[in-house]
Amino acid sequence: MRAEGLTKAFGRLLAVNGVSLLVPQGSVHAVIGPNGAGKSTLFALLSGALRPDRGRVWLFGREATRLPPEARVRLGLSRTFQVSQVFPGLTVRENLWIALEARRGLSPFPWLRARDRAWLAERLEALLERLGLKEKADRPVGELAHGDQRVVEIGLALSLGARLLLLDEPTAGMSDEETWRTVELLRALREEEGLTLLFVEHDMEVVFGLAERITVMHLGEVLAEGTPEAIAADERVQQAYLGEVVPGYEGA
Repeated sequence: MRAEGLTKAFGRLLAVNGVSLLVPQGSVHAVIGPNGAGKSTLFALLSGALRPDRGRVWLFGREATRLPPEARVRLGLSRTFQVSQVFPGLTVRENLWIALEARRGLSPFPWLRARDRAWLAERLEALLERLGLKEKADRPVGELAHGDQRVVEIGLALSLGARLLLLDEPTAGMSDEETWRTVELLRALREEEGLTLLFVEHDMEVVFGLAERITVMHLGEVLAEGTPEAIAADERVQQAYLGEVVPGYEGA
């Protein structure tokens, strides 16, 4: 994914100003910054929820600036939100089945539907295994712990064929155990399935433990970008945001 010069204003408020970003396939990239830095607006521009006033977006080599969110999903981009977007009254299995069927669809011909259902069932079982949710597959999602609900949301994105996953505070509200279980899942998805990850996160231990590159936003602009080591040592970043959050960082 590549973005060049993205700019978005709301009246007199310049929420995002000239932001450029390059996220190579298979990489893990974090966007950090204080509240009001423009992170959520940037994600809305990348996902198609908002259109930029200026600037361009490319997804998988294709111009995507004017594409609506559903078209970007078909290209392979999926986004998770700060608040879980799941069907709480349905089971884990039912949530994932709905997403898989939305992607694959069922043949209009009765004699082919059995084949399609067999494919969906096989894919569903593999996904439950990958997410570590097989034992909870038949429980309503609303009864699960918060961390498991977020994992289901990641599963929904995978069900839709995500190749690039935009994660908005993926570990917000989680316990330490849930946080690091989620980090390990995301790391495995990247390493074993080639998933590209772009995420916003306020937990600096997660950021510096997972990201390969970090973009720091401040007042709608890119303040700095680089490796975790470079960002931790950047005096501008320390002054604007990090302070003593990652003292003595020596790499993960």
